Amino acid sequence: MNQDTIAAVATAPGEGAIAVIRISGSRAFEVAGTIFSRSIQNFKTHTAHYGSVLKSDGTALDTVLLLVMKGPNSYTGEDSVEISCHGGQLVTRRVLERIFEAGARPAQPGEFSMRAFLNGKIDLAQAEAVQELIAAKSEMALENAEKQLRGALSERVGQFQKELTDTTAILEAWVDFPEEGLEFATMEEIIETLERICHSMEKLKATFHDGKMLHEGLSLCLLGSPNVGKSSLMNALLGKDRAIVTEIPGTTRDLLEEDLRLGSLHFKLIDTAGVRKTEEIVEQEGIRRTQAAMKEADLILLVLDASRPLSEQDRELIQNAPKEKTIVIWNKVDLAKPKEDIPAIAISAKQKMGLDALKEAIHRIIWQKGAPSKEEVLITKMRHYQAISNAIANCKAVIEGLKSGISAEFVAADMRASLNELGTIIGTNVTEDILSAIFSKFCLGK
Repeated sequence: MNQDTIAAVATAPGEGAIAVIRISGSRAFEVAGTIFSRSIQNFKTHTAHYGSVLKSDGTALDTVLLLVMKGPNSYTGEDSVEISCHGGQLVTRRVLERIFEAGARPAQPGEFSMRAFLNGKIDLAQAEAVQELIAAKSEMALENAEKQLRGALSERVGQFQKELTDTTAILEAWVDFPEEGLEFATMEEIIETLERICHSMEKLKATFHDGKMLHEGLSLCLLGSPNVGKSSLMNALLGKDRAIVTEIPGTTRDLLEEDLRLGSLHFKLIDTAGVRKTEEIVEQEGIRRTQAAMKEADLILLVLDASRPLSEQDRELIQNAPKEKTIVIWNKVDLAKPKEDIPAIAISAKQKMGLDALKEAIHRIIWQKGAPSKEEVLITKMRHYQAISNAIANCKAVIEGLKSGISAEFVAADMRASLNELGTIIGTNVTEDILSAIFSKFCLGK
């Protein structure tokens, strides 16, 4: 399959000013030359040319801009052509069909990036960063993806590999030449080096919590009794009327979800049905879903009504809500002062009062240990987390083995296992199944 010439639309589906179609492979120039109104044989690499895509009968299909990129100086490392045509869905499809007629085949999801990886243009961690860059929903997620694409994570992993390889060479020299009395370092120095490497890998592993939040976003659940103003708060945070607001208790019967950006973070904001005792079947189901959302949420905003005394249901919610992920809010403080002295953020969703203080409280509870610095490299994928965890476990097995006097031959096997795990992150030791699973999640044109 890697010998085929492939093509796909690289821009998002829908109508727009232009659409970009990518062609890559050994016959990319031949295919493009067949359909273009001008000969492309003498075009210099990385130059753009105006012309038309022609139908099989020689008539013009669309006026386009054609960009040629000769391998290996292209994204895939192969001869590549990008055609910018008009962005209508019909014209884009007809240009793509014409490219297929000329000899290209449809690209598989992520196949351009897979070829870039296989041709040594990027490593596997950088390839995954391409998808994260596209999917980034916050500034911090975008910055981390850009760092990973530039090779920051790969560089860290590569440093671990180099240090472990140097130590493995010493251990294996002891195994292969036991009579020579080779000793490039003392046992204490080797153990000290491995402990330092383990500590560094554990620091990288510990970034997964923050990295996962940036990559996947967080769920923010609005919880409270009926008519305390949860829907009004949702609308205030979103800056638009997303939820229906009435004075009738139980207006919200189901979960309402909406994307929300607060500063550098992305949230899935969930408005829930008001929790109360009811015989109404539909409302009961809404309350059941509310309780499930509360358990699964990363953060809960428990809303209380400052204009009325706390109900029995309010007190039960305060008692049962997980303290470590709950922010209590007094809403409607424009109408009255809270009736009880409960630590909470005072707001008026209707008047948009106190929202800045609420946003600050949200950031404080999320970044309890401080937000990651811009220079810090974060692990964002479970695959990387598992690989670094396994590498640490194998490295620690080596340390324990050396301390216990186990033969260097056996600990050398654990060292190789640790190196193999690190290799899966950047792709120096990865199976075809893993590659297929990774790139199948990419969009067609990438």
